[in-house]
Amino acid sequence: MPSLAKELRGTANKRIASLPPAQIRAFDEEISGVPGIVKLTLGEPDFDVPEHVKQAAVKSIQQNDSHYSASRGTLALRQAISRYLKTSRQVDYDPATEAIVTVGATEAITATTFALLNPGDKVIVPTPIYSQYFSSIALTGAQAIIVNTAPDGFLLTADRLRKELAQAGTGVKAVVLNYPNNPTGRSYSATEMAELAQVLADHHLIAIVDEIYSELVYDHQFVSLASQLPDQTVLINGLSKSHAMTGYRLGYLAAPAELVEQISKMHSFMVTAANDTAQAAALEALTNGQEDPAIYRQQYQHRRDHLAGAMRALGFEIAIPDGAFYLFAKIPAQYGDDDVQFARDLAHQARVGVIPGSEFGPGGEGHIRLSYAAADSQIDAVIDRLQTFMTKLNKAPFVKLS
Repeated sequence: MPSLAKELRGTANKRIASLPPAQIRAFDEEISGVPGIVKLTLGEPDFDVPEHVKQAAVKSIQQNDSHYSASRGTLALRQAISRYLKTSRQVDYDPATEAIVTVGATEAITATTFALLNPGDKVIVPTPIYSQYFSSIALTGAQAIIVNTAPDGFLLTADRLRKELAQAGTGVKAVVLNYPNNPTGRSYSATEMAELAQVLADHHLIAIVDEIYSELVYDHQFVSLASQLPDQTVLINGLSKSHAMTGYRLGYLAAPAELVEQISKMHSFMVTAANDTAQAAALEALTNGQEDPAIYRQQYQHRRDHLAGAMRALGFEIAIPDGAFYLFAKIPAQYGDDDVQFARDLAHQARVGVIPGSEFGPGGEGHIRLSYAAADSQIDAVIDRLQTFMTKLNKAPFVKLS
């Protein structure tokens, strides 16, 4: 087993070296060895890819569709993306110049931040939020202005955004929005989105909006910022959550052509192009699978209501999610804000796996995230184990259990 020559130690990129590994995955791996643990940790749909989508992938392979794709993605798929966004967002994106097919929404985030941000730029990042944004911004040399949205129901209000912009001073280039949000499931009403759009327009800011959970909204109509501010918005989406296609690694983005021109350079430097078979499956999903997410959405809403009701009965405070498939719960008062310790105690003493809320930024401290993209039997087992754990915790003097 080779060991790096001592003369080469410390030669890695300093920005990379200063960052921790992906914390969600790291915590999941830390607790995975607990015997008999039931994990509600990762945002991984437990459903199968729709059969007609799988068959489109099979057909692609059988037809030897295995050559380099156009860097921005096949024109047919970009046309399907444009049609979908026209129907769902009422925005006309030119498939030739205003859309890129990416290797998951994750790559879209990275390509966008690297293409648009310069060292010293400032980016407003409301937290809690998917943690990749922190590392992607840091690697560009830009500065993330972290906003704790917990006092405002886990939403970035227009008033709060104005205050943060005033405090940040000059150099703010962009705002990141993720809705429905990972980890809280919270989203924005039409009024709230219109108010945010006005602030963004007044300050001439780029909006990087992550809408990967947009097809999984339960109690109201999904509202996209792109519908109200298309000339300042980079819209990021994909098929991983809507069609349970996480392993296909298929995402996309849409934006004004001037921005796409720069983002497409970074995209081609990193990955050349998305693979043909995943694109064939995505084309089928967007063309003939518009109703596929409906059955998932129905099941997720049932699971949300079941798990949220049970946890509230156990004393947890929960902001009921508008979409996605996560519950974000405040930890027991005995732990203060030490959500990492609480999550470890749950893993080792109750054999329940969750993600500490602080992994999603300061707005998540003192909370845990549970993914209900899991079978009903797993959710029932978690509820039973939580009940036992909380009964013991409430009866005994507080002692950290692990």
